Amino acid sequence: MTLGHQSVLERGAKAFSKLHVVVVHNPNKTALFSIAERVELLTQTTRHIGNVEVSALESGLLVDYAKTLGAHVILKGFRTAGDIEYELPMAQVNRDLSTLETLFMPAEPSHGYVSSSLVKEVAKLGGDVSGYLSEAVAKRLIERLSK
Repeated sequence: MTLGHQSVLERGAKAFSKLHVVVVHNPNKTALFSIAERVELLTQTTRHIGNVEVSALESGLLVDYAKTLGAHVILKGFRTAGDIEYELPMAQVNRDLSTLETLFMPAEPSHGYVSSSLVKEVAKLGGDVSGYLSEAVAKRLIERLSK
């Protein structure tokens, strides 16, 4: 989770009475951390936000899981137009499958160019990623890459 993700969560928590952060398995990506590790890191980095709960969805549809949580909206952060092009069809299908709306929140300009893939690449090459990640996430990333 980058500081951009954290910013979207902090701002989203101000807009909603409760924010469920759901870690999902994406079969199209190779995650550096397990779902359990990502839940742990998200829990640590959102502890200061009182109305956030973190959970995991390892299989099934996000809209079905969101309904079990009592959600009415799916909040998605985006950095670029490319993110919207990727996310918009999903949002439209999610609405077709359920009554859930998807709201898009732009990244703060200071985080808009930072992707987790880019941060991992910088870290792998020995660069300083402390300006892009919380201290806990940066520490865990460096530990993982040094193995």
